[in-house]
Amino acid sequence: MEEVKVTRNYQITIPSTIRAKLNIRVGDKLLVYVENNKIIIEKKSGNITWLNLRLGRKFTDEDINKIIVEAGEEIGRNSSS
Repeated sequence: MEEVKVTRNYQITIPSTIRAKLNIRVGDKLLVYVENNKIIIEKKSGNITWLNLRLGRKFTDEDINKIIVEAGEEIGRNSSS
């Protein structure tokens, strides 16, 4: 466990030992949420670079989320018939 300070812009620095342990690099995305009165920060897993290369187009997180929602709606329609 390490202590960090919140700056006036409400930012924190992730200690180098933690960054190394989780292999956090510049540009990585982290998920932040509250659980039982604790702030949880997780490294976002999954890398869609292979998908972008294979399909020849750059997919964003928003593209992927839209595809997931549409697939869920399709499954819902198919399961009710």
